[in-house]
Amino acid sequence: MSVVDDLLEKTCKNMIKTILFCLDNSTKGTIYRIGPMPVLQATRVTSGIRREGSGEIQWGLPAVSDYNRPGKSWNQYKDQPGHVLEAMGWCVEKQKSWTAENPYEDVRSVGKQLRGEIEDFYHMEPVLVRKEDLYGKCNDRLEYPRDWQGNPIWQGSEYVVAAVIKIHFLPYTLRREDRSTRIISELSRTLGTELLSLHFRETLYRSQKELARQRMESCQILAHELRNTLIKFGFLFSAVNAEIGVLREEWEKQLKTAFPEMEWKNVILARLSELITGRLPELDGSEELGSLCRMLLEEQKELSEISLLPHQEEQWITNKIQPKWDHLLGAFSRWENDRAEIQGLIERLRVAVRQGMDRELAARLTNISPLLRESWARLAYVHFTADRIEILEDIIHLLDDPDLPVPNKRQMKKVIKSLKALVEVLPEVEERANRIILSLRRGSDTDQATPFQDQSCTVLPPP
Repeated sequence: MSVVDDLLEKTCKNMIKTILFCLDNSTKGTIYRIGPMPVLQATRVTSGIRREGSGEIQWGLPAVSDYNRPGKSWNQYKDQPGHVLEAMGWCVEKQKSWTAENPYEDVRSVGKQLRGEIEDFYHMEPVLVRKEDLYGKCNDRLEYPRDWQGNPIWQGSEYVVAAVIKIHFLPYTLRREDRSTRIISELSRTLGTELLSLHFRETLYRSQKELARQRMESCQILAHELRNTLIKFGFLFSAVNAEIGVLREEWEKQLKTAFPEMEWKNVILARLSELITGRLPELDGSEELGSLCRMLLEEQKELSEISLLPHQEEQWITNKIQPKWDHLLGAFSRWENDRAEIQGLIERLRVAVRQGMDRELAARLTNISPLLRESWARLAYVHFTADRIEILEDIIHLLDDPDLPVPNKRQMKKVIKSLKALVEVLPEVEERANRIILSLRRGSDTDQATPFQDQSCTVLPPP
């Protein structure tokens, strides 16, 4: 039950309690909610029965009724030829009360018409609310319910029926237009005012829920778009690391030139590839082994051409090269004579990919000043991330060194400076985006928004 439904039930209980306390001859009260147009679903909200002796009221819907949830639509209870006439239909269509002061002669006694049973003495009173109060002055476009002949009801009336009150009485204590029916009629106006107030609250409640839903939906869409945009900015880190890779390649070229006797990865990978191509004709047409050999040749060639960080190249060897060689050695016996050499080459390859970080080797590079040598060797093996922005300033300073023997270093410096500017502004863009999304979600001022903790609407998680 929603907050509005709960308030409606409490309002109806207060009205029934008031009527039963005011009218000593009343025994039971029920209130039905009517609406919306043009369906006019009539649904029993609650019932209160006076207990004999104590005078206390027992609440609830104990009796079986066609008007219990979900209720009956207008087409089910309106007057129409061949159907049972209901007091509910009269009250709603005519906007007038119905008094069953003599159930034996009541033409709208449903029990008598269907089962031959005499119903209680009761009075039913429609609760009227002005159309203008509900729908404003522009109510000429309302879709009205229609009677059995197809004519719209209420079109010429200032009111709509929002509810119906039904009060049962002790036998033969009720007369049409007597004091009891007039009191119920007067109190129905009070209930109409209460229902109008509830209508406004319900409208506001639904509008707030819809606004909250739209805000959250907009928040999710905006967060998704901004998240995708900022993720695309991830190329900045790849671009910076690519420039660092160029520095690394040039550093290793210096070492290779200075120490030609050193065994580098290119030489080892070339020998491993020779061992594969030399055995390819002996595979006896094995498609599986042939495919594996070609794949291994491609991966060894790629490793020899790219410049990764040493730990990344070691992972390449562990995950791509070593397992394929193990499979080949186990599946093809003719490689058995080469097993020791192959295993030795792979181990030497692991050592070779780390030679560029060998400080003792770097110290022997006498054609470069110690300060430049130390800075270059350190920065060439850095992996750039968002929390290492200060590294970019060091790289720019390195590229400014006139003794740095790197081609196109001016262009590299321009690229690094441009990337640095973008990387530095990225956290601010992310923070502002999160604040905008937060303000949209909460409907608050962006200047008062605090860091948004709901990960469903943040642009990017904290680094």
